Amino acid sequence: MADFEETYAQYEAMIRGFLMRLTGNAHLAEELTQETFYQALKHWDSFRGESSVSTWLCTIAKRLYLNVLRRKPTLSLEQTPEQAVPDIADAIVDSDRVMAVHRLLHQLPEPFREVFTLRTFGGLSHAQIGSLFGKRDAWARVTYYRARQLLSQMAKEEWNDEE
Repeated sequence: MADFEETYAQYEAMIRGFLMRLTGNAHLAEELTQETFYQALKHWDSFRGESSVSTWLCTIAKRLYLNVLRRKPTLSLEQTPEQAVPDIADAIVDSDRVMAVHRLLHQLPEPFREVFTLRTFGGLSHAQIGSLFGKRDAWARVTYYRARQLLSQMAKEEWNDEE
């Protein structure tokens, strides 16, 4: 695991910059950067070293970006980040959805629930959250990102059922 944390520290800015150049959208680039490292972590043991780590990470990042384009073929670089990637945190502002989001939050498994709460409601940095868990900020970033994805998926399913 230490190797992955070192890899994250070494390549995170490069991958984010690569994705920023592809997307032209800082929010989307950040989201895809987190997903890139999440996918890399999931498949860390399968990296065979046939290419450099940076090439492997860029390949993952590019595939994720292309998946976004396939899902949203009308994605425009002029769109605001909120239009490009929905954010569950935005739903919290909508007073009609506050209780629904809190209900979903309580269904979220740990550590996702606590990390999301500390970041969204507590305003803690990724480094502070990682420190609380005895982990690195990279772990907190990926965990927060996954928590947001899970909540968004849960909200979409629940709110689509209500319609």
